[in-house]
Order: sequence, then structure tokens, then C-alpha cells
Amino acid sequence: MRWASRLGLAILAATIALPALAQSWPARPVRIVVPFGPGGPADVYARVIGQALTDALGQQFVIDNKPGAGAVIGTDIVAKAAPDGYTLLMMSNTHTTNETLLSNKPYTLMKDLVPVAPVNSSDLVMVVHPAVPAKTLAEFIALAKKEPGKLSYASSGPGTPYHMAGELFKAMTGTDILHVPHKSSGEARNDVMGGHVQMMFDAVTTMKGSIDVGHVRALGTTGEKRSAILPDVPTVAETVPGYEATIWLGLMAPAGTPPEIVDRLNAEIGKAVATPAIRDAWARQGAVPMTMTPAAFGAFLQRDIDKWAKVVQVSGAKVQ
Repeated sequence: MRWASRLGLAILAATIALPALAQSWPARPVRIVVPFGPGGPADVYARVIGQALTDALGQQFVIDNKPGAGAVIGTDIVAKAAPDGYTLLMMSNTHTTNETLLSNKPYTLMKDLVPVAPVNSSDLVMVVHPAVPAKTLAEFIALAKKEPGKLSYASSGPGTPYHMAGELFKAMTGTDILHVPHKSSGEARNDVMGGHVQMMFDAVTTMKGSIDVGHVRALGTTGEKRSAILPDVPTVAETVPGYEATIWLGLMAPAGTPPEIVDRLNAEIGKAVATPAIRDAWARQGAVPMTMTPAAFGAFLQRDIDKWAKVVQVSGAKVQ
């Protein structure tokens, strides 16, 4: 019976240690891995959340950009990290799409990582270089059908919201437009503004400034209703009924991260996105804060995985 007594004491010690761990955490800087390049929504909002957590918890939350392979490189770093609360992942619907699109990933999202909290969501906007003769979405569709395969669209890589928005657009309009993946949304944006690629879907939060100064022409936003910060731009659905594509962001941690740490992070992130300063600043940028418990966020992720699995199947999207 001595072994049973020792086992019972070990279990009791572990049970007592978990709350103590959560109370002492964080005792050193925490890394938030952003598996996308600098300047995109994930990078921008990771820095906002990182600063809020730094202020709230008294340790630095350091942003570490690890782009590449459609977010797989950075995500795999987090999936293989110690589950101690000191490595987090800034993720998006790129990750839920990749569950179907990339069958040979070195991780499984819902197995190797745990949901922490959502951050925000925003519409995308379809833009073209000013040299493109189409002034409206209907004219662009007509041009694409007249010259199949000659127009191209940029994205920040396979499986990203920008990629899937383009594939969904092609499927719903019956157009043949070449996908040109880039390593980051910044590179994709620059190629469109430089006229090397004709079109892209980008987050309104990062593209609005370029629209305002005329570097690109906006043809449509991707939400169910017109964007509050681009009210004069029609939705894509006004021309292509039923079309909708957005981008959302959230945080995950390595599987096995103590629930007490996950819950504390969730609570602090929820407080941060509810503050008037962040909420109002994001509203001006076209971003809407999201709050859910870790369990509710997990259910949200699974629904999104299922949703994009159907889109990948219908659109025939492939990794190039």
C-alpha cells in the first residue's frame, strides 16, 4: 500500500502546485510568436495585446515574427514549445483553413495547441492597382472573364484569409485569376501598389490608408454590410450575392499549458479589448473586439475548421 500512498501524495502535491504556478506566473518575459511578417494585422494587434499584457502582468510580452510556409513555421515553433505559459501563438483563420489545405503540417491545431482567447475581427477589402481599367466590381469580373488567366491576385501565402477570399471569389464568379503568394501581407501589398500584381484582398485595417491616398482602388468590402470606415465602397455581396470573407485573430498556447494560466490570460485579454482606448481605436480602424471563454473559443475554432474545409472543397483551392 506504500506505493498507493506515495501516488496519492504526488497527485495532491501536483494539485496544490497548479494554483501556485499560476500565481507566480509570469516570472520572466513571455514570447508571442507571430507566424506572419511585420506590418500585417496579426503583427499590429499582437503588439497592442502584448503591451496590454505587459502593463497588466508586470513582465514583458515580446513579439517574435516567424513568417513562412503559410504560417506553418511559426506555429510549429509554438506547438513544440514547453507548455509553461512562456510561449504563445498569435493566430488567425489562416490556421483553421490550413487544417484542410495543408495535409502534411507537422502539427494538428486542436491537438497540439490549446485555445486561449480571440482578439478581434475585421472585413477585407478587394483592391486593384489604378492602372486596371475596371472601375467597379462588375467591370472587373467582366474583364477577368474576357481575359482568363491574365489577371493575378496577391496574398500573404497559402491558406491565409487573403488567399481564401480570392479563391472564394473565383469560385463564385466563375473567373480564372492567377494566385501569386507572398511571404507576408506587406510584400503582397507592395506588389499590388507597384503594379506587379493587379488585385488583392486585404484587411481594411491595413489597406485603408493606401485607398485614401489613391495608391489602390477599392472595388468591394467583404462583410455582410458596408464597412463603417469605407461606407462609400459597396460590399462584394452587392454584386456577388452570398459572398462573405473576414479576418479574425486570436491566441493559442502549447497543449498542456496549465488551465490556470490559460484562464488568467483569457481574463486579461478580455479586459484589454474592452477598454475604451483600445475599443475606440480599433473601431476607427474597422476592427471589432472579440471575447469568449477558452472553451467557447475552442468551439469557434472547430466550427471555422469545418466551414473552411467546405470552402476549400468547393473552390478547389490548392497550395502552389
